[in-house]
Amino acid sequence: MTNSRKNRKVDGFLKKTKKWKEEFETLREIVLDCELDEDFKWMHPCYTFEGKNIVLIHGFKDYCALLFHKGALLKDPQGILVQQTENVQAARQIRFTNVQEIVEMETVLKDYIHEAIEVEKAGLEVEFKKHTEYTIPEELQNKFDEIPDLKTAFEGLTPGRQRAYILYFSKAKQSKTRESRVEKYMQHILDGKGLND
Repeated sequence: MTNSRKNRKVDGFLKKTKKWKEEFETLREIVLDCELDEDFKWMHPCYTFEGKNIVLIHGFKDYCALLFHKGALLKDPQGILVQQTENVQAARQIRFTNVQEIVEMETVLKDYIHEAIEVEKAGLEVEFKKHTEYTIPEELQNKFDEIPDLKTAFEGLTPGRQRAYILYFSKAKQSKTRESRVEKYMQHILDGKGLND
């Protein structure tokens, strides 16, 4: 393997790393073997193909992981990709708790990395769900028609906040309950606040 692919910032990062040091170094060798360029982004070793992010190495308290930026597009024949939280739409992780797991999975990991490179070469994109795909309950729509400012304020919220409201309002079985929920949170929405703010 040529050292020209190694990035000095990653060397520095690995020197300072206490937890997962051996795991990170093993993952780094595997990824670099796949002929990706090493970069340092978001305070983590990040590997790119023609400037596009393919995979990132990161560590948490209980595990370290390879994070595939477009993991949602990988076929995942081994069923090992993890969606960090339900709001993460594109990225997927493969998690490890020790260096042994990484060594045993080397060929599988390389298959996934090569597939991720192919996804990038093909120019595939993850289709992000837009909040418009969530149906606005009638009761909320009626209020929008009644109070245009409410609609403007709602549209000014982040997609996550909009979704939280829509789901909360929609969950109520009866129209009357939905209506009272909307009433209760109108001021919140006008103030630009989320459901739990």
